[in-house]
Amino acid sequence: MNKFGTACGRAMIGFAAAALVTSAPAQAPAPYPSKPVTLVVPFAPGGAADILARLLGQHLALGQPLVVENKAGAGGTVGAAAVAKAAADGHTLLFVTAGHAGAGALYPKLTFDPVADFTPVIGLATAPIVIAVNATAKAKTLQDLVAEARANPGKLNCAGGGGGATVTNLALESFKAELKLQIGSIPYKGSGPAATALLAGEIDCDSDTLTPLIGHIKAGKLRALAVTTRQRATALPEVPTIAEAALPTFDAAVWFGILAPKGTPAASVERLQREFAAALRVPVVQERMRDLGAEATGTTAAAFGQFLASETRRWSGVIQALGLKAD
Repeated sequence: MNKFGTACGRAMIGFAAAALVTSAPAQAPAPYPSKPVTLVVPFAPGGAADILARLLGQHLALGQPLVVENKAGAGGTVGAAAVAKAAADGHTLLFVTAGHAGAGALYPKLTFDPVADFTPVIGLATAPIVIAVNATAKAKTLQDLVAEARANPGKLNCAGGGGGATVTNLALESFKAELKLQIGSIPYKGSGPAATALLAGEIDCDSDTLTPLIGHIKAGKLRALAVTTRQRATALPEVPTIAEAALPTFDAAVWFGILAPKGTPAASVERLQREFAAALRVPVVQERMRDLGAEATGTTAAAFGQFLASETRRWSGVIQALGLKAD
């Protein structure tokens, strides 16, 4: 065989080998999720975020367990920081409350950006905030609490749920500022510890979602004085709003959602959004959420991202206007 024929033979062998490689089936991507999904709740057990996270986790059809992990501290920023640094593979998620939107303004030395370092997954629900006192307290109405605070400046102490950047705390601080009330703020690691302190008489009032308080209110151990939303809470229709009782323009609500680390694949986000939305439609979930004073929303990832950006501007402005600092 001449040199040309030899070269042609080698080329044909090369083409054949290449064809074999090309025709080999492509390796299928690993199914998602391929292992348990961790949902970080950045507050102590017993609060609204923890209760709702565990409720939804019981009804997700991901094909893998959802593990709720509490990482409390610094108004939710400890847990958020951990998720921001986690692998962006959809297996680590963050359960956020409205306070996440104010974290950047309240904690200027954060190692993460509350908006830019996360991928929105879904907006879950909204809930009113209630101002409550111990059932043995002198205050029977919100006006009574205001009068007592003015008669004894600096002597009353209240909690704002988990404190820090939580909207339950920001709502309380806004209320105090607008009425020029000198009421001390006592920070707690979560809603559960704050509610326990109120039940024990260690503090004079608490501003929090209905979730950790409504059971004690209905049992007669705590007294609800007002809710912060413009409309009365369905679960407590007899309780007036702050707008009715003291400040006509006052309006604040808590919301809940799911975020993932920045760069989480779109397919994983779509799967998570679909499964969480389905869990929100389960009748027992809806019934339990109504009992807790929360209302399901099921906001899409895109809409939730826009909402988060808007809320960040709003609550960052409140924090800066009030001159609030992290404890």
